Amino acid sequence: MLYSVRSERMLMEQLEYNLLFRWFVGLSANEPVWHPTVFTKNRDRLLEGAVAEEFFSLIVKQAREKKLLSDEHFTVDGTLVEAWAGQKSFQRKDRKDDHDPLNPPPPDRSSNPTVNWHKEKRSNQTHESRTDPMSRLYKKTRGAEAKLGYLGHVVTENRNGLVVDVRLTQATGTAERDAALEMLAGKAASKRVTLGGDRGYDTRGFVAALRDLRVTPHVAQNDTNRRSAIDERTTRHEGYSVSQRKRKRVEEVFGWMKTVAQQRKTRFRGLDRVGWMFTFAAAAYNLVRMRNLQAATA
Repeated sequence: MLYSVRSERMLMEQLEYNLLFRWFVGLSANEPVWHPTVFTKNRDRLLEGAVAEEFFSLIVKQAREKKLLSDEHFTVDGTLVEAWAGQKSFQRKDRKDDHDPLNPPPPDRSSNPTVNWHKEKRSNQTHESRTDPMSRLYKKTRGAEAKLGYLGHVVTENRNGLVVDVRLTQATGTAERDAALEMLAGKAASKRVTLGGDRGYDTRGFVAALRDLRVTPHVAQNDTNRRSAIDERTTRHEGYSVSQRKRKRVEEVFGWMKTVAQQRKTRFRGLDRVGWMFTFAAAAYNLVRMRNLQAATA
């Protein structure tokens, strides 16, 4: 992720000649490199051992020991992670197979057949991807193209923009708010904190749930043809406007993860594997951010 290597096979190829990578994994200049299949099997063992979550927790603990984290002011947001599945794989759930006379295959039987979806209503209730059944058809913003994917969620602290919690869920209309409440559920009950967010979090149910958790909601007001759940009791305080300015820094996290760490479109399938890589990407971002912060104060 730090060097934007696209795949494990390309990583094994670079290990053949890149002395930096060889030094990092402890290979001498003339030792043979592992086969990509061996690397993949070892990765699966790490997945079963929840190593990504443990690694991320250790990085956050290190940042806290270096006093780089705020323990009072946070921001939450979610982003779409495109699935490793094409739109043509999104087919009806009740379709049996290509030999079913009631559901004949398309006339073009090439490796990339032409599919006509004209006048066909496709939804997650009636369709699913045959390539990655856990992915969902979803669009993040109004007017955008609906894509197969997952939703990645992060909570960042407002002092330096470091990620303190991370989740990956299926893409649904309530997933961002549900994941935010799940990530905040483990905080100390006696500690009053603030949480910033965009106007997608401005619902009465979510704001009420935050207040039950002793979290002050500093989410943006959504007053377009409706009444916002955030009233003047919250907006009149100077801290609210500060949270609104700080919350935009979470986009820097997603920008780095999607470009450098290549999480814009995952190369894995299934909720566990995609979430595993998304968690590692958040940990890698924290490492880079901590390095920059320490270099600036040195």
